[in-house]
Amino acid sequence: MNGETPHREATGPDASLPGTPLPGTPVPDVPGFGASGFGFEGECEEMCATVLAFARRELTARGRAEHPAFDAGDFRRRWRLAGAQGLVGGTVPVDYGGSGLDAVTASAVMEALGRGTEDTGFAFSVAAHLFASLMPITEFGTEEQKRAWLPALCSGERIAAHGITEPEAGSDALRLRTRAERKGDTYVLNGAKCFTTNAPVADVFLVQAATEPGGGFFGLTAFLVEAGTPGLRVGAPYDKLGLRGSPTADVHFDGCEVPASQVLGAEGAGAAVFSASMKWERVCLFAVYLGAMRRVLDSTTRYAGEREQFGSPIGGFQAVGHRIVDMTLRLEGARSLLYRAARELARGSEDEIAPALAKLAVSEAAVQLGLDAVQIRGGLGMVAGEAEAFLRDALPSRVFSGTNDIQRNNIARALGLGRAPGGRGRRPAPSASSPASTASAAPTTPTTPTEGNTP
Repeated sequence: MNGETPHREATGPDASLPGTPLPGTPVPDVPGFGASGFGFEGECEEMCATVLAFARRELTARGRAEHPAFDAGDFRRRWRLAGAQGLVGGTVPVDYGGSGLDAVTASAVMEALGRGTEDTGFAFSVAAHLFASLMPITEFGTEEQKRAWLPALCSGERIAAHGITEPEAGSDALRLRTRAERKGDTYVLNGAKCFTTNAPVADVFLVQAATEPGGGFFGLTAFLVEAGTPGLRVGAPYDKLGLRGSPTADVHFDGCEVPASQVLGAEGAGAAVFSASMKWERVCLFAVYLGAMRRVLDSTTRYAGEREQFGSPIGGFQAVGHRIVDMTLRLEGARSLLYRAARELARGSEDEIAPALAKLAVSEAAVQLGLDAVQIRGGLGMVAGEAEAFLRDALPSRVFSGTNDIQRNNIARALGLGRAPGGRGRRPAPSASSPASTASAAPTTPTTPTEGNTP
C-alpha cells in the first residue's frame, strides 16, 4: 500500500467517514490543545471535519425548542442519515457492517457529533445504541448472532436499546427482579425495566435478567429480544428535564418467551457483558459532551465579545474573562482524561480507574460549564436557548453510567482505599482480572444510558 494508511471506501450521501481505518491501523495520538479543528492529524481530523459539517447541516433542524415534542418520524429520518454516514456502527468491525474505529477515533467522531448538533439528546441516543448495545454483541456474540443482528443495526435501519435498570435496582445493579426461567429451548422473562434509552423507537432490546436469583455477579444473563415479541411492552415516553431528543421509557416483560439462541455470551455472563459495555460508555459516549461543551464555550466567548455594558464588551471585565478561562480549563482537563482513557481502551487495558475518572471529569465539567454559560448571559440565560438547553442536557451526565458518587467509590476501591467488612482496616484492591474487580464496575444508577436510562 506504499506506506499509506489502509482504509475502506466510504459510502453514503456524504462519502461517510473518509479513510475509515481497518483493523490493525495504529491508534491516533491523543489530540492537542486548540479551538481550531480537533487537534488530530491526517485522516482522523478529516473524519471529524466531515462529521461536524454533517451534524450541523442534518441533525439539528428539528431538535431544539422550535419542536419541543418528540417526533419519532423525524428521529428515524435523522437516524437513517447518521447510519448512512457511518456513525451508528462506528466501532463495529467492517465485516459486520461497521466502520471499524478504535476507541480514540470513535471518541473523536463522537466529539464532532456533539459539537455539530444542538440536539445533544439525539447524539446521546446514537452513542448509547453503539456502545451499550452493539459493542456487547460485537464482543460477546456468536458469529451467527453478529451476522444476524449487527448489519441492520449499523446501517441505521434498526435501533437498539439496553435494559438493565429497574425501580429497585439502580446503583445496586446485581439485584435485578426481572427473572428469566429456562423452559426447554426458551427462556421466559417476567419483570420490568425503567429509564431505558431508545425504548420508544427500539427494534431490538438487549435485556439483563436474573437466571439465578441471589447469584451475584454470575446470576445475571443477557438476552437479545426483538421488539414485537409477545409479552414485551414499551411504556409511554418520559417527559424529562434534559436530553429530550433521546426517547426514554419503561419496558415490561410478561411471560415473554426468548429462544435460548438469543442468549448473549452465556447463561450467567450478563454482568460481564454489562461491565464491558460500561468501559465503552464511560469513555466514548462522554466524548459527545466534550463536543457540546466546545460548542457552548465558543458561543459564550462570542457573546462576551459582542455584549456591551458600561461602554465595553463584557468579556473585558475580569470577572467574565476569568469565568471563561475557567470554563476552558475544565473542558481541556476533562478532554485530556477522556482521551487518555480512550487510548488505554484501544490498547485493551483492563484499567478501571481511567474510564471512571474520565466520566467523572467530563460530567462535572459539563454541568459547571452550563452554569457558567447561563451566568454570563444574565437574563438571556433564563430563557430558552443554547445555554439553558445545554445545562439541562448536562445535568443527567452526573447520574447515568453510574452516578458520580459511585464512580468515586469505585476509584477509591481500585486505589485500595476500601474498608474491610465490619468497617475495620483497609482491604486490598481486587485484581483487574478477578470477578470481584469486574463486579465493581457493574454498579450503575437508575439512569444509565446502557440501560437506556436518562432522567
